[in-house]
Amino acid sequence: MEKHNKHLIWNTRNRRKLQEYSIFSVYSVQRESAEGTEGTFVQIDAPDWVTVIPLLLDEKGEKCFLMVKQYRHGNERITCEFPAGTVESEEPKQETAYRELLEETGYQAGKIIELGSVSPNPAFMNNSVTTFLATELVQVQDQELDEHEMIEVTARRINEVVAEMGSGMYDNGIMIISLYLYLKWAGQIIDA
Repeated sequence: MEKHNKHLIWNTRNRRKLQEYSIFSVYSVQRESAEGTEGTFVQIDAPDWVTVIPLLLDEKGEKCFLMVKQYRHGNERITCEFPAGTVESEEPKQETAYRELLEETGYQAGKIIELGSVSPNPAFMNNSVTTFLATELVQVQDQELDEHEMIEVTARRINEVVAEMGSGMYDNGIMIISLYLYLKWAGQIIDA
């Protein structure tokens, strides 16, 4: 951390669990600023997530993303997303990427590359989401879905996904982050 930013840090004085749910816990956190200001904040303690961008060629030899369509209970709509899931306790993130890709699509990746890791919402969440690129895909099995997962696998041309991202079925914020990391990796976004 840069020395000139130390005045921005809040020190934790107390952290108390308010509620535990199946996918996250809610905490009340009391903190004090470097200048002595005190406050109580809400913190969501959630597991880390991974997103996998599976890249393959369609029947015409064009690059496509292998994506999944599913109903999302939060916004009550069907979305089209990259395969994704939560990191299990002590599981390396790269292993999670291989596992989630296989479970949700039935495809195995010959190669997985980490594209980046970000905080999905650092205002109140303490987890990270890591994006991986999966290549050399081979379908090796049927899907192995969780009890309440209903997922349809679909191949989508990259230009379609880029054009539609941020709207309609492609309105998931985490997918936008992952697509940005892919485009940056592919050299389609220039570092300034």
